[in-house]
Amino acid sequence: MATEDVVRAAGARTGTGAPAGGDTPQGTDTGTRTRPRARARPRTRDLRQLITYALVGGSGVLLDLGAFLLLYNVAGLHEQVANVLSTSLGITNNFVLNALFTFGKRDRLLLRYLRFYAVGLTGIALTFVLLAVFSRGLGVDPNLVKAGSLPLVLGFQFALNRKWSFA
Repeated sequence: MATEDVVRAAGARTGTGAPAGGDTPQGTDTGTRTRPRARARPRTRDLRQLITYALVGGSGVLLDLGAFLLLYNVAGLHEQVANVLSTSLGITNNFVLNALFTFGKRDRLLLRYLRFYAVGLTGIALTFVLLAVFSRGLGVDPNLVKAGSLPLVLGFQFALNRKWSFA
């Protein structure tokens, strides 16, 4: 059996791709090949989760807006009542889809939902503060502030939901 075959066999037994003793024989690059891949996997997973989270968020925004338009314009509800209901519907949609597809968590759903809803409220509060500072305080167009706040709020909520709601 060649030296590389011995190294591969020992690595397979330890699950590391490296020899059982941790030393890589001269002339092989087994140890250097596995380390970058091991680091790349969490980054790839993080990026996949962030993209899925953003897509789910987009579906929630569309649902929120559509529900608001129906509740306010068709059902004739007061705009604040329509906003609370439509926002809650969007947050609930996002929770279900994120639990299933983004984070793959199906345990402690009520606790996770309450945490997710609280994070949703922090996003609303963060946007409120940014609008107050940049629009009212500095005279920046509110549409620009809202659009500019989306990536910041998305990143903030993703981090909170990942570390708290779906930990």
